[in-house]
Amino acid sequence: MTDSPVLTLGETMGLITGGRIGSLAHVSDAHVGIGGSETNVAVSLSRLGVPVTWIGRVGDDSLGRRIVREVRGEGVDVRAQVDVDAATGLMLKELTGQGTARVYYYRAGSAGSRLAAADVPAGLVENAALVHLTGITPLLSDSARETCRSVVGRARAAGVRLSVDVNYRSTLAPAHVAAEVLGELAGQADLMFGSPDELAHVAPGGTAPTDDRAAAADIGALVRALDPGGTREIVVKRGADGATVYRDGVLVDAPGHRVDVVDTVGAGDAFVAGYLSGDVHGWSVEKKLARANACGAVMCTMPGDWEAAPTPAELDAFLASGGDPVQR
Repeated sequence: MTDSPVLTLGETMGLITGGRIGSLAHVSDAHVGIGGSETNVAVSLSRLGVPVTWIGRVGDDSLGRRIVREVRGEGVDVRAQVDVDAATGLMLKELTGQGTARVYYYRAGSAGSRLAAADVPAGLVENAALVHLTGITPLLSDSARETCRSVVGRARAAGVRLSVDVNYRSTLAPAHVAAEVLGELAGQADLMFGSPDELAHVAPGGTAPTDDRAAAADIGALVRALDPGGTREIVVKRGADGATVYRDGVLVDAPGHRVDVVDTVGAGDAFVAGYLSGDVHGWSVEKKLARANACGAVMCTMPGDWEAAPTPAELDAFLASGGDPVQR
């Protein structure tokens, strides 16, 4: 494994989670934290022993300071601009049932949405082991979209491997707009992640299907449409059913783990981090999938967007137990 870091960038927000199941119109207590897909991945990578750098913007406020402190405290190299003209974005999470939640975003015009190409210093992209982006960032604003384009161009020019998690958020853009923007980003990726419906969304001529089952009906046809030349690595996330990888014209399936779900938010990011941690080590697809599925499963067993991200020792214990999250 190279000593060069994985580089990721995007918005992290303050997060307020209801203290119990119920609408925030009635819940009287709440938990204050932070969350954002890219920092979720960064923290998970750091706990797995992978050097990682996160670039973002925060407001000159309490939530911004909390974000920098928390992420840096997890061993991530934080390169966060403090934007004195905009506030840190905010997420509210309502617990709607056992293992289910509803998330509301207050991020229009936020500091994180004002990410600019100049925020990415010379050399960071060029010297990275891998660059990881999500489909969230380019939908935040015009400047965030241009930042992603700039980073992708720099990675391509330097021969740096590019990872993209489609991670489509319907609240950020209508389907037809997102399909074009995310299709452009995903089209540059060496390594692509997404659920069947997200991948169908960025397939040539595709739009997001209205039913997961329609997209999952023929995963083989879907990934071949995304990579007709067989030159990329496409990872299809299927939740508790596991995952499928398409590489070099071959499909590899791996089963998931059945666990008692407490909170699914962040599980996809932990899955991605698990896969990327194996990728920078040069592991086989099968070994990367095994770690990714275990990381995603462990994340589901505790609340929080990133707090339950496992270490290698915790993963070993989980797998040694046969995937049983209860240690006796």
